[in-house]
Amino acid sequence: MLLNWTVMILYNYFSAMFVGPGYVPLGWTPEKSQDCMYLQYCKVCQSYKAPRSHHCRKCNRCVMKMDHHCPWINNCCGYQNHASFTLFLLLAPLGCIHASFIFIMTMYTQLYNRISFGWSSVKIDMSAAKRDPRPIIPFGLSAFAASLFALGLALGTTIAVGMLFIIQMKVILTNKTSIESWIEEKAKDRIQYYQTGETFIFPYDMGSKWKNFRQVFTWSGIPEGDGLDWPVRDGCHQYSLTIEQLKQKADKRVRSVRYRAIEDYSGVCCPVTKGVKTFFTTPCTEEPRIALSKGDLILATRGLKHWMYGEKILNSAADGGIRERGWFPRKCVEKCQYDSETDQPVDGEKKSK
Repeated sequence: MLLNWTVMILYNYFSAMFVGPGYVPLGWTPEKSQDCMYLQYCKVCQSYKAPRSHHCRKCNRCVMKMDHHCPWINNCCGYQNHASFTLFLLLAPLGCIHASFIFIMTMYTQLYNRISFGWSSVKIDMSAAKRDPRPIIPFGLSAFAASLFALGLALGTTIAVGMLFIIQMKVILTNKTSIESWIEEKAKDRIQYYQTGETFIFPYDMGSKWKNFRQVFTWSGIPEGDGLDWPVRDGCHQYSLTIEQLKQKADKRVRSVRYRAIEDYSGVCCPVTKGVKTFFTTPCTEEPRIALSKGDLILATRGLKHWMYGEKILNSAADGGIRERGWFPRKCVEKCQYDSETDQPVDGEKKSK
């Protein structure tokens, strides 16, 4: 059984790693040229982003149905390997539960055979068993310590990887990805902020958990579709989600606030010279940091208490200029008098967070 667990876990692990998520072909454009107005254009891949695809900084490609970039498989989890990755998250905890049961029973049996009960004390002698039959495999103090350490690893893996499996199953049963769940939350925030009265309906939810499950898991192991065109529910069309993304992108430009750098920042992850709070509250994310020089202009789109995220303008043109994106300490910048997009006084900083 342990060998079966090991083979299945490694098979799905390496499948997720080497099969990969599937990438949008370089230079891809929709069949109808008028549909380009509903899509975002990727300057790196020199192609339009197909529905449900996103550009990954680590892979440097647009990934079909991207869920996230996983450092443990050194690849993205997406259209082609979502099933293998999820099966790995299921089988690893099951194998660890089986191993934990063996460790617990082994240590219990060995300790029971080495315990001496007295009137006033209980003694454990790890040198030899007190009862027959003697164990086939010698079990001393070092073996006990190794088994206890392995039990801790197995239980830790069960909890950590099991939680990831639950998260993945939640998004699979609604036919979403982690990124699309975030887009849906931002859609609700945008509608509530502007009080437009519209209702955003996620277009790829088939209305049945079984149908959503079958979009990822098939008997052939090959997911349905080609990764570019997707079935949608009634009342929606192929570009409902991409249109919402364009609205959110425009909203981000409107709500962005212009800041000016008043201190130099080298771009290190945990700057020592910017204060203790800034050092210990650095964002726990793979998103990059951007170096700042005094006088640089930055368009901030979101932020934390001691950090902000935005785009640095590298030339004098605020629109269409080349920009660098990343986090920077709030202590290094000050708000400009006028908003960068509308040239109007900024009401408050709360809106941009």
